[in-house]
Amino acid sequence: MASTFSTSSTLQRSLRALALVSAVGAAVAAHAAPVKVGLALDISGPFAALGAEARDGFALAIKQLNGKLGGQDVEFIQADMAGSPDQAKQLVDRMVQRDKIDIFSGPIGSNIALAVGPTLFAAKVPYLSANAGPSQFAGAQCNAYFFGTAYQNDQFHEAAGKFAQDRAFKKTVLIAPNYPAGKDALTGFKRQFKGAVADELYTKLGQIDYAAELAQIRAAKPDSIYFFLPGAMGINFIKQFVGAGLSKDITLVTSGFSADEDVIGAVGDPMLGLFNTSHWAHDLDNAANKAFVAAFKKEYNGRYPSLYAAQAYDAILAMDAAVKQSGGNAQNREAMVAALKKANYASTRGSFKYANNHYPIENFYLRVIGKDAQGKVTNKTVSTLLTNYGDTYSDKCALK
Repeated sequence: MASTFSTSSTLQRSLRALALVSAVGAAVAAHAAPVKVGLALDISGPFAALGAEARDGFALAIKQLNGKLGGQDVEFIQADMAGSPDQAKQLVDRMVQRDKIDIFSGPIGSNIALAVGPTLFAAKVPYLSANAGPSQFAGAQCNAYFFGTAYQNDQFHEAAGKFAQDRAFKKTVLIAPNYPAGKDALTGFKRQFKGAVADELYTKLGQIDYAAELAQIRAAKPDSIYFFLPGAMGINFIKQFVGAGLSKDITLVTSGFSADEDVIGAVGDPMLGLFNTSHWAHDLDNAANKAFVAAFKKEYNGRYPSLYAAQAYDAILAMDAAVKQSGGNAQNREAMVAALKKANYASTRGSFKYANNHYPIENFYLRVIGKDAQGKVTNKTVSTLLTNYGDTYSDKCALK
């Protein structure tokens, strides 16, 4: 999947779009200093396919806003974090110290978010996380300058746990990568699922060979598996699971991270019938989402957007609204934080609000992979699993 993005015309267009608005924002700045935005891209490393989706969502929103935020000129300072906490910290340190950024968004991984957060918080730079929602920043380590604009890590998995509980699965095996989001994932699932957990398997981040894990699963004889393996990890796991013949007797359950358009495009028909959970779907019935999906498909050769693209698109819209509502002065950090807390923009997810810890209170949906009217394999929304649902850590956060 990552290699497809790296050679595609859509990649070239989205990179040119980001480069163009960066150049325009840097050059114009006629009456006031441009708003400086740090964008952490993950277009190489273990999150490359997901980072490519986020990049395309960023690029579409920037294009629609004519390269401005709140009507102000913008300089977008972009860097590939490559899924490396050490590299990310160095790059963000430079964005803060040399480039003097006013706002920051990205990256994909929670391990990266935890690595760069302290630098941004010390500099009072609003950090809009377009994907990662680590539990650490939801509870005692919450910060006024952090906004988990998408979700808190546990929530997708809590919704999946509720689905598994509703289906009355008796015995399940859990599998996730051994990093912060993986641990949050399985914690969240177990919070709602009350059946027996036969085994918890933690894999290496970026692992693509699951022969040993599949042998353990076969031996455990579960009736279901819950897995959180985003991007290429999920692609390879699903292919190997089906290839091993385990799909005949074991029901796979996952979150949207392992069953969105990036994975579907690479796996195809073997994903039909797979249940997954998400806070967003391309068929959500609200005007903002319909407009986003239509624009994305037009921009990217008819391709359905993934949740990573929708989240990145929303992050830019949140910045635009905050700059506008703060009077066009992104350097006024207190005004920016106050504006961001309002979440007053047309999100692709519909209306939501922030809890005191700056994580969303929002709906979570059950989706199933089927075929659309044109025969394309894609997600379809089935039902709402959790309504106006917040995370479980907010009472440990001292923010009001």
